[in-house]
Amino acid sequence: MRLRSLLGDHPGTSALKNGSIKSDLVEFDFVDYSPAHKGFKPMVREAAFDVSEMAIVTYLMAKSFNKPMVLLPNVVVARFQHGHALYNAKRGTLKPSELNGKRVGIRSFTTTTGAWLRGILANDYGVDLNSIDWVTFEDAHVAEFRDTTKRAPPGKQIIQMLLDGELDAVLGEKSEHADLKPLFADVAAEEKAWFGKHKVVPINHMVVVSRTLCEKNPEAVREVHRLIKQSADGVAAAPHFTADEMRRSLELIISYTAQQGLIPRAYAVDELFDDVTRALF
Repeated sequence: MRLRSLLGDHPGTSALKNGSIKSDLVEFDFVDYSPAHKGFKPMVREAAFDVSEMAIVTYLMAKSFNKPMVLLPNVVVARFQHGHALYNAKRGTLKPSELNGKRVGIRSFTTTTGAWLRGILANDYGVDLNSIDWVTFEDAHVAEFRDTTKRAPPGKQIIQMLLDGELDAVLGEKSEHADLKPLFADVAAEEKAWFGKHKVVPINHMVVVSRTLCEKNPEAVREVHRLIKQSADGVAAAPHFTADEMRRSLELIISYTAQQGLIPRAYAVDELFDDVTRALF
């Protein structure tokens, strides 16, 4: 069975993508999107793939609009988020707790990194997210979501706006520019302290399959899960989660996403899966 598939080039997917792991049951026809997140919109809006990498917040939002896809318990991207927030030090110091009322840029308000960082800022630093003047550059992957943020003028670039003083900070970005510094001054220490408090490694991207595939060929879905897991096994740089670790991370990002109004309510983790994929958790 051939499956139209979107998977980015990650440590845990390389063995699957280069063909060193094969299956007698399924074959993957990989579609080339670089970076992979450019393929999330066609998956959500057009059901373009049978198997797709997917940002977890995009999946949560897609679920709220009953998009025909189902989550697999396979994590392909996970990372601490504190290093992905910047400010312009040339304009003076800026601390996370000082963001109230500031102009903050982000590629899209609905990015998973943005949701993690806003959750951290609100719940660990007391930032009033509603006081911030959010400036965005792209719409949401989920077309039905109503984005009320301010859109940057056409042609503007997020890092250049930060350098030009048009933004006070940006989320979801990194830069080597000498004037731009991490919003969290000691990123490693902040991450260690945050993990000590929450016991969570933030999940960014997981894998989804089409609802049709789950309903018509559950054995193929089980095989997809097995192959992706096998590709990541033994690869130190790939994300590795126990079921409990995955559940804690999902519970927290669900909480943040609901808190920020991106989904109408906080789902239970088991709701993210169907009977086929829940048994793989």
